[in-house]
Amino acid sequence: MRKAMIGIVSGLLVMGCALSAGAADIAKIGVIDFQKILSASERGKEAMAELSARGQEMEARLKKESDVIESLREKLVREELVMDKDKREEKEREIRIKIGDIKALQKKFKEEIKTMEAGFLTDIKNQVMKLVETMGKKEGYLLIIEQNEAGVLYVPETHDITDAVIQKYNDWYKKHKS
Repeated sequence: MRKAMIGIVSGLLVMGCALSAGAADIAKIGVIDFQKILSASERGKEAMAELSARGQEMEARLKKESDVIESLREKLVREELVMDKDKREEKEREIRIKIGDIKALQKKFKEEIKTMEAGFLTDIKNQVMKLVETMGKKEGYLLIIEQNEAGVLYVPETHDITDAVIQKYNDWYKKHKS
């Protein structure tokens, strides 16, 4: 009876050790916040600065075109009484065409910004995902998820590895920046 009891206890100890080793793997879960990586990483900041600069260039051009339209309107109002009907209609048509042109330019600029932004996001996301995969393998993570895409509502700080990913991404970017 005593031998059987020792066998059962030692079997349970072996199973307990095996289960605790498996549990250690399960506990190694990391969570990243891609929005934070975008806003805090060097590449993310550069991308946002490039978008902002291009947006300001576009705004300046649109302002210039708007000023031209406003100038044409003021000129039309000043000279309206001395113009014949055909000349006035021609000037009004010219203003309508300019307004259409500026609306088309606005649409073109919006699409250009949207395309630039999508390109930046795709590049950064691909770079970060490769980095996270490498980091996960090296550091023994069982799972690393993106907080916002996974619908995660709560993450203990011990599982949030965003700051470490930002640091590694900044280091990687400095090496690969051309």
